[in-house]
Amino acid sequence: MFFAEFKDYLLLEKKYAKHTVTAYLKDLESFSDFLNAEQYHTKVSEVNYSQIRSWIVLMVNTGLSNRSINRKISSLNTYFKYLMKIEQVSTNPLSSHKALKTEKKVQIPFSQKEVETALNEIAFENSFEGLRDRLIIELLYATGMRRSELINLKLSDVDLESDILKVLGKRNKERYIPLIASVKENLKTYLVYRSQITDAVNNQFLFLSLKGHQFSESQVYNTVKKCFSLVTSKVKKSPHMLRHSFATHMLNEGANLNAVKELLGHTSLAATQVYTHSSIAELKKIYQAAHPRNK
Repeated sequence: MFFAEFKDYLLLEKKYAKHTVTAYLKDLESFSDFLNAEQYHTKVSEVNYSQIRSWIVLMVNTGLSNRSINRKISSLNTYFKYLMKIEQVSTNPLSSHKALKTEKKVQIPFSQKEVETALNEIAFENSFEGLRDRLIIELLYATGMRRSELINLKLSDVDLESDILKVLGKRNKERYIPLIASVKENLKTYLVYRSQITDAVNNQFLFLSLKGHQFSESQVYNTVKKCFSLVTSKVKKSPHMLRHSFATHMLNEGANLNAVKELLGHTSLAATQVYTHSSIAELKKIYQAAHPRNK
């Protein structure tokens, strides 16, 4: 069913991240398993919307959320668009499909007080691991970068003379983020400790484990969760919430939406605008407290 070719297309031409491609292929395999189970012995060019709708009904009946179902159908839609591109099918059976309705989840960012408490009141050990964990929290909040971008930072991406950090974002798109003074100083200290780690000289990545291996996404997640479990009762304590907090707090303090868009590495303002709900709430409070007609 051209899965191998589709994988190469996503990785090499579309420049999708490896974990994104893995998710796409997993969704396609799920659909393929459904076709086999239902004994739809059809070629890929013969797949029709009626069969896809039966798959959707099955997923709904098994309790899968509409959000998850939409993601799987989106993967399938991308696949059929690819098949049309290479002229293996003449039509896309999902061309008229409408996504299932989903509730918009409002993500509540960490408050500025919670972030400051995490960075200033938690007793991080005065060791390589302690300095690294604190710097990870600080860097995620100071730059708004993604978890995958953080673990792929290399020593060569850090320019302490110009106070600039080069970040490789989605689809290998580069962007440059300024380093604030406190981050710069803590980064200098971390680099000294890092240089003393065994095998560090052979590893180009900025963040390492104690054994000198590249820090993983799960290790970053656990670091953030462990830290914020000490300062907040919010359910979600993830690296993405620090990215969300960065954007929200910047907007609350008057930052231009376009500037925040560039710092986050978004391709459109629409992607950045999801972070504006909290800044609007803050604006309402200021407005209601200050406007003469409301007193």
